[in-house]
Amino acid sequence: MKTLSLLFVIFSLFFMSCTKKEEMKGKTLHLAVSSQVKGMDPIYANDRYSGNEVARVYEGLLQYHYLKRPYELVPNLAEEMPKVSDDGLTYTFKVKKGVVFQDDPAFPEGKGRELVAADFVYSIKRLADPKLQGLGWWLLDGKIKGLNEWRQKYAELPKTDYDEEVEGLKAIDRYTVQFKLSKQFPQFLYSLAMPFTFAVAREVVEKYGDEFLNHPVGTGPFAIKNGVFKQTKKIHYHKNPTFREKLYPCEAHEDLKSKGFLKDCGKRLPLVDHIVVNIIEETQPRWLNFEKGKVDYVTVPKDNFDSVIPDAKNLSDDYKEKKIELLITPSLDVTYIAFNHDIALFKNNKKLRQAMSLAYDIQELNKKFNNNQAIPAQSIIPPGIAGYMENYKSPYRGHGKQEEIEQAKKLLAEAGFPGGKGVPTLTYDCPNTTVSRQQGEYFKLQMAKIGINVQVIQNPWPELQKKITTRNVMTYGIAWSADYPDAENFLQLLYGPNRAPGANGSGFDNPEFNKLYKVASVMQDGPERTALYEKMNRLAAEEVPWIFGVHRQIFVVKHGWLKNYISTDFEAGMVQYLNIDKEQKSKTLKML
Repeated sequence: MKTLSLLFVIFSLFFMSCTKKEEMKGKTLHLAVSSQVKGMDPIYANDRYSGNEVARVYEGLLQYHYLKRPYELVPNLAEEMPKVSDDGLTYTFKVKKGVVFQDDPAFPEGKGRELVAADFVYSIKRLADPKLQGLGWWLLDGKIKGLNEWRQKYAELPKTDYDEEVEGLKAIDRYTVQFKLSKQFPQFLYSLAMPFTFAVAREVVEKYGDEFLNHPVGTGPFAIKNGVFKQTKKIHYHKNPTFREKLYPCEAHEDLKSKGFLKDCGKRLPLVDHIVVNIIEETQPRWLNFEKGKVDYVTVPKDNFDSVIPDAKNLSDDYKEKKIELLITPSLDVTYIAFNHDIALFKNNKKLRQAMSLAYDIQELNKKFNNNQAIPAQSIIPPGIAGYMENYKSPYRGHGKQEEIEQAKKLLAEAGFPGGKGVPTLTYDCPNTTVSRQQGEYFKLQMAKIGINVQVIQNPWPELQKKITTRNVMTYGIAWSADYPDAENFLQLLYGPNRAPGANGSGFDNPEFNKLYKVASVMQDGPERTALYEKMNRLAAEEVPWIFGVHRQIFVVKHGWLKNYISTDFEAGMVQYLNIDKEQKSKTLKML
């Protein structure tokens, strides 16, 4: 018996070893992210972390061209860009033929079926379904003819009928899907490149029910290992064996072309065989894993910045010798501390908000947490898109000056809280990372200067999002990265009707701002729309719905063996273009 047992153990170890080698055969991309995700259902992918995971498996009609700048939308699951009616209200798409969903037991004999136009109709109805409370509904709210009425009807009935026709959302035939808008919406095409509108299969949703979020089955370049998503510290993907023929692009911006980004021109995607996503919430463990070669690229932590990039522009020689490369990219984003405008304390007291903003030293924050490399935000719109005003200075932006503190105290007294008396202890919710806690403590110190007390509360990322959505916060620290390159995507965060569970998590609701937004959001790009964007940007600065933070620059380092990597604001689906030089990696690892 002992001999048999020993043989069984040896055989088991041999089998597991062989299996592991087989699983990791080929090229493997090693990533590190700072937060767990809520699951793999596209309609809940309302943050960058969830969106990136969803986009490894699922796809949409459109995508951004990986190598063109400025950003350009191109067909993905669509055969070509849509035909648009003269009045700008009807968009007709031809869906690519021969695209199949990944194999799954939800399909007959376990074989994934062909993607058809009706899948997009179904997927967008899921986003609109009031019973599901999709977190991306704000994107299409009021945009598609009849969809809001359909949503309202089933908010009051026990069961949603997905077969009921919606006037503005139709599969004309097997491969033609048509959208009719209720009003002009120039940003509509951007919505079709976002994970919220990615195609899911009805059979899969119905088979798994509430567990669908843990059973991702898409048409994308990668499939999750064993077909089941689990909340662990690692997420494993492998190349989707039924992925259609999709080729690496052969056109690029001149700068990218000169840097060798077309070397893989015409090669079939994806270029790697496996992805391992490591969920590492703290910055230092992420950085140590990168230094050991266990992660392919990472953002430079603030505590390592001076040693890695001593002049804030160039990589130190130590890292260059290890074939590590530096990428510096301005980010279309804004960080901020939001007030919950459901609370009368904030909703009805602009002077209190202005006082708190003036007391908050943005210069010191930039030094402490961004190595003085970010741009202090004067309002909501970041540099790089129309509506940003380079020379505009907010009258309520604090820089640590004594006269600003005195003005803040005066405003606080005018608000009815002299010396901070009468202001209850404010709770500040943030993610449960060291840097987030430090930022919370910094906010607490700044408010103490004018007599306001703050309690910092840390939360796992999904829990923080839930608290914001359910309005169970007073103030909270967060950031917004662009979903698409248009100021409307930032301004909609302050549009009253978009309040949570929509994108307006703070619940700010200003009639003048709402009126301007409604006009600008249906205008085509041009000087008139830009003028309205600028007017809303100034109004946001004066109303102080949030304490504005910074517009960040992203400092990313990558190992030389990682090819085709670009730091981008729109990274959903990016991994299919990345490549690994295995020979270079083998040599470099010996140096680390």
